[in-house]
Amino acid sequence: MGIIIGIDVGISTTKIVGLRDGRVVSPIRITAADQVTSLYGAFGKYLHDNRIELKDVEQVMVTGVGSTYVNEPLFGITTQKVDEFVADGLGARFESGLTKAIVVSMGTGTSFVQCDGDDIRHIGGLGIGGGTLQGLSRVMLNTRDWKQIQSLAMKGNIHNINLQIGDISRQPLPGLPMDATASLFSKAQYDAPKEDIALGIITMVLQTIGSAAILAALNSGIKDFVLIGNLTLLPQCKDVYPMLEKLYGVHFLIPKYSEFCTSIGAALAYQKNEQSK
Repeated sequence: MGIIIGIDVGISTTKIVGLRDGRVVSPIRITAADQVTSLYGAFGKYLHDNRIELKDVEQVMVTGVGSTYVNEPLFGITTQKVDEFVADGLGARFESGLTKAIVVSMGTGTSFVQCDGDDIRHIGGLGIGGGTLQGLSRVMLNTRDWKQIQSLAMKGNIHNINLQIGDISRQPLPGLPMDATASLFSKAQYDAPKEDIALGIITMVLQTIGSAAILAALNSGIKDFVLIGNLTLLPQCKDVYPMLEKLYGVHFLIPKYSEFCTSIGAALAYQKNEQSK
């Protein structure tokens, strides 16, 4: 049995993994000027770096918004498209080991996928994500460079940006501790340091996504959330999501290959299809 290649062609990046004998092989990410260049560049680099010949590839599975550009075999190899939300669910389920959870795919925007065994379905989303973070950073910080934004944020003080319960009350409110956020960016001043602004932007995006995910799970009985996508790489996730866990009694999980879960899910879709034959 050859290697199965899963490719997630997104708006800004293409992610590719191999799946062999149930193991994830050497995931990589490529950024290019356009989605077609990114797709072919990622595939070529993956084969080269891992010394894989075309004859060793059993199947190529493509997903993501850029998959609409794929209408023919990739370098002569049979190529199939996978529904992105199904790929999200399959990949997150595989990486987390959870069979019942809400998958929170944090890309340019954010989508919510509910997994309950083999029942995987899209339940909603919101237009806040990495695109929001970069757009606000361009306007407020005059940069869209991820590394620079993160470097600034690491030196920021969120207490100078967000209004907390402790700022407006002498004691905790029912269900709300003193350090809970009362209002995002409410304390920001016109001359706020860039470091504080950067941290405020990141915190706002992550916290909004987390809160929306919890609301999306109401009445479902689900308390587990699997976070996937590029934003899971932000170090501020380690501060924001434990706070939401404590506040709402839920659990957020960031799996090992969180950034590549969608491409992993695409590859898994082929195995699932083969097993059902």
